[in-house]
Amino acid sequence: MNKYAHIQQEAFEANMQLPELKLVLYTFGNVSAADRSKGVFAIKPSGIPYHDLTPEKMVVVDFDGKVVEGSLRPSSDTLTHAVLYKHFITVGGIAHTHSTYATGWAQSLRDIPIYGTTHADHTTCDIPCAAPMSDEMIQGDYEYQTGFQVIDALKERQLNYTDVEMILVGNHAPFTWGATAAKAVYNSAVLEEIAKMAFITETVNADARRLKNALIKKHYDRKHGSGSYYGQ
Repeated sequence: MNKYAHIQQEAFEANMQLPELKLVLYTFGNVSAADRSKGVFAIKPSGIPYHDLTPEKMVVVDFDGKVVEGSLRPSSDTLTHAVLYKHFITVGGIAHTHSTYATGWAQSLRDIPIYGTTHADHTTCDIPCAAPMSDEMIQGDYEYQTGFQVIDALKERQLNYTDVEMILVGNHAPFTWGATAAKAVYNSAVLEEIAKMAFITETVNADARRLKNALIKKHYDRKHGSGSYYGQ
């Protein structure tokens, strides 16, 4: 019996959500699913069209990015995932897309301001955009350094990965994470919608103001606070 079948299935199902949610084109993007008890994660193979994927084609690698199971080459972003799993110790899934609106903000090198309650339902801060990578980092181990680009951006803003589960990588595109691969994909979809809404907000009103703190707190707390009452 394949001892990694459960995370291969999880990764497969999460990856198949990306084109369904219109978060990717062609072979863009990837999702991984981790088994922390085994110190491994399953990730989409590089350059394989989504309609050709199967659970068995998901490549299993360790947290150093070395292949443990699978004959295909893992995603080119594997080392980024590996770095994040090593440092974000409660994360069970990571997603990377080039979704249109979120990537537009990343290319503009701008944080996404918290303009409305949809945004506040998921986090209390602006969605951070990590600074562009230095030439030395680009010329070094690029994908490995991308992981630290994400980590450093959160540290600079004094944000915890458990409080904000999404980020824009400057000049590049978004990464999201969560307790499961499915939650990471959910966060990718939410981030794209937030990015789109923020773009429309600034188009309609270039002088739009950030959501006031009382509304930020109310909407976040009703879903995530100690007295939360959203849902069943």
